[in-house]
Amino acid sequence: MNVTVNGEMHKIEDGTDLAQLLKQMELNADCVAVECNLDVVEREAFSSTPLSEGDTLEIVSFVGGG
Repeated sequence: MNVTVNGEMHKIEDGTDLAQLLKQMELNADCVAVECNLDVVEREAFSSTPLSEGDTLEIVSFVGGG
């Protein structure tokens, strides 16, 4: 199935949840904020948030600096 992440189309396997997608994208779930179809997803819900065909995700990584 296809989902859009930060404006780019990604093909993922059926049944993929948000936590699995983050792992596939090599993103640390502790260091990102995620919006799925305009709703903010709480970090605790990443593994219980199934993705569906056509979902639109915005993923923002936290960056430290000084």
